[in-house]
Amino acid sequence: MKVLFDHTLPFLLGHGGAQIQIEQTKAALESIGVQVEFLRWWDEHQRGDIIHYFGRPWPLYVKMAREKGIKVVLADFLGSLGARPTSTRRVQKVIKTAAEKMLGGELTLRLGWESFRLVDACFAMTPWEAQLMREMFDAPRQRVHCVPNGVEDVFFQGREIRRGRWLVCTATLTSVKRTLELAEAAVAAQRPLWLIGRPFAPDDPYAQRCVQYVQKHSEWIRYEGPIHDRNQMVEAYHQARGFVLLSAFESLSLSALEAAACGCPLLLSDLPWARCTFEDKASYCPVGSRAQTAAILRHFYDHAPELPIPPRPLSWRQVGERCRDIYKSLLKR
Repeated sequence: MKVLFDHTLPFLLGHGGAQIQIEQTKAALESIGVQVEFLRWWDEHQRGDIIHYFGRPWPLYVKMAREKGIKVVLADFLGSLGARPTSTRRVQKVIKTAAEKMLGGELTLRLGWESFRLVDACFAMTPWEAQLMREMFDAPRQRVHCVPNGVEDVFFQGREIRRGRWLVCTATLTSVKRTLELAEAAVAAQRPLWLIGRPFAPDDPYAQRCVQYVQKHSEWIRYEGPIHDRNQMVEAYHQARGFVLLSAFESLSLSALEAAACGCPLLLSDLPWARCTFEDKASYCPVGSRAQTAAILRHFYDHAPELPIPPRPLSWRQVGERCRDIYKSLLKR
């Protein structure tokens, strides 16, 4: 069995969770004996049994793969869609259905809606995304599989936990992660916060405003950029009073899973991805005003030592085993 990985966005144009997910999944599969290659679009002689597409392929892509006898797995990221209100999603579904009936052709093909119905399997990172695939894009129920992100083994290693005074947020400095809003709430609540991450781009205005704000409030906000060493990252989680991520949307946060593996109390945006992943083992904050966020942040900080420990996430090897088992079932059809 040979699996070919393909992706919508080149890594050089966008770093972050998607790149980590792809690289770690590939390494996990290879560690259990599955042959994996990145799809070489220029190589007409490359062969494979399955294309695992991270994103949403065109329907024509899926149909051409099928003509070559290649199975296709779709692993789309629906974080933005999943964060929208129910009423908005209902309107979107009505518009989508009408567009498919009235417009058709290349316009709707480019949106890739039909691909959810054509592929051999859809991989969702949470039960919530699996539900969205079925309800919004009419993916056949039997073809939708829940395959979450994993966590590197280093985060499971038993170490001494020495909770300190800092709340930790590990995230790229972008408006989606709402790092500036979190920093403002921490200052308003007068609770110490350690931001760990880098700007999405060097000249990004949002990141620049965030860094400038942090520099003005260094008594409450600590920021030294990203931490690349995984052992240092583990130490940061073990010393944190709690982990906070108040992003506008997520598919399934890798940093939240890492913090959970280290036994960190969690404060997350009150969104379906977080609720279905951590249930009552995390604290939640609506994406609202600074004053409301500051009050919740203050309460979380003060009560963090007595809050429940999040459930243990999967390791990347376990994720690889789950992918392998699904691949095998596809090839048996």
